[in-house]
Amino acid sequence: MNQHYISIRHLSKKFNKDFVLKDVNAELQKGEILGFLGPSGAGKTTTIKILTGQLLPTSGDAEVLGIPCDRIDERIYEQIGIVTDVSGVYERMSVYDNLKYFARLLNVPLKEIDPILKRIGLYEHRKKPASKLSKGQTQRLILARAILHKPKVLFLDEPTSGLDPSTALEVHKMLMELKAEGMSIFLTTHNMEEATKLCDHVALLNEGVIVEYGTPEEICLKYNKVKKYKVQLTDGTKHFLEQSPQAAEQIAQWMGASRIETIHSCEPTLETVFLEVTGRELQ
Repeated sequence: MNQHYISIRHLSKKFNKDFVLKDVNAELQKGEILGFLGPSGAGKTTTIKILTGQLLPTSGDAEVLGIPCDRIDERIYEQIGIVTDVSGVYERMSVYDNLKYFARLLNVPLKEIDPILKRIGLYEHRKKPASKLSKGQTQRLILARAILHKPKVLFLDEPTSGLDPSTALEVHKMLMELKAEGMSIFLTTHNMEEATKLCDHVALLNEGVIVEYGTPEEICLKYNKVKKYKVQLTDGTKHFLEQSPQAAEQIAQWMGASRIETIHSCEPTLETVFLEVTGRELQ
């Protein structure tokens, strides 16, 4: 039986007279990653603030772990972790002492700190002041703080924004490990590749409205209206062919002559789908 760790129903939010969220519906199951994908100003951060009890919705409702978001209390905060762009660390304190401080707040045994530091690759830096960490190391420390108490649900607001590719890959690997361990993750991003790689379901959000919702594969295949194939031959030449009897015959001839090096179908990406649906780019 599916367990809804997050349930969002007809959620809307106004600031003054302007909607920043309008009739949003989504669900996050146990052990899944749900991504809200959209450009800056689409309503992603507002959604996280409502789900974590920092903002009240104008209408509609949402629940986290079965508790309405307007009634979130200590019971829920003990079961969720939050990483946002304002999830600061105490810069004058060491890496270890940062986690020690939050471990005491969250009633986490201090013996849990070193395994977390080793997992995120900061054990060798545990005595270093947080102010001396690189941006990638700081982001990993923030993530460590968020998972220190082994939450059931982890909220991540643009977790790899501004990170170099190798550090982003390390974060992705850790998130997939947490998912495999049963943690549910609500992720916001404007990075199409990140959403495709990590998310079980994505919501394409534009100006507060979900314009598409489903698995990345479902969404991309829905907009794959013209079937195309990219063929690279052994002599290095590349050909793009639309699906047709003539294309099939040509490919068969190349195969018969052992001339094909690679062949790939050309489905649209989440980025091209977003552009087609909204006329806007994700960046």
